[in-house]
Amino acid sequence: MGSALYIAAHPDDENTRLISYLSNEVKAKTAYLSLTRGDGGQNLIGSELRELLGVLRTQELLAARRIDGGEQFFTRANDFGYSKHPNETLKIWNKEAVLSDVIWIIRNFKPDVIINRFDHRSPGSTHGHHTSSAMLSYEAFDLANNPNIYPDQLKSTDVWQPKRLFFNTSWWFYGSEDKFQKADKSKMIDLDVGVYYPLRGVSNNEIASLASSQHLCQGFGRLATREVRTSI
Repeated sequence: MGSALYIAAHPDDENTRLISYLSNEVKAKTAYLSLTRGDGGQNLIGSELRELLGVLRTQELLAARRIDGGEQFFTRANDFGYSKHPNETLKIWNKEAVLSDVIWIIRNFKPDVIINRFDHRSPGSTHGHHTSSAMLSYEAFDLANNPNIYPDQLKSTDVWQPKRLFFNTSWWFYGSEDKFQKADKSKMIDLDVGVYYPLRGVSNNEIASLASSQHLCQGFGRLATREVRTSI
């Protein structure tokens, strides 16, 4: 049935509608790779910060995956708070170390497709962690199949080449819904992630809303809707 790896920077960056759709409707083996554990963020429900917040947000991500049917992965990247540019982010993270983690996960999970939450072509226009996650994913896509890259990993796994790399875009990346409506969508794939599951008595978006609402320390809580579309 195929496999898909969704990649972003933090807990709560993931598109739970798409993860649930791929897992429950497409029946693909689906996972979310959050490069950080979110320990540089804020906590709206308690006093835990830094490492303890990372523990809390890790558990929230695991709870979300138990609902939407995906698996969950992390790298060693440290969420040190807001970063203006990926150059700063990748220096603090240690790019080579985090890139090796991304390649290790690709080689082990063996996704047919990789889907980035953020655009690797937009350095300096948004959170440096966000752009960095896409840049590392873009680079790892080609390197994971090269036996000369991190050869020590091949003692425990094999090289792997994903078939497609997508960017899960939305109107937010265009500045407004009106601009998105006018944009050229000829190269986009439009997915109806609002499907209904009769045997479960819920829509895909109801499952996704429950999953994303597990991010309690970030103040998440989404209304359940029956119909919505996403583009990659």
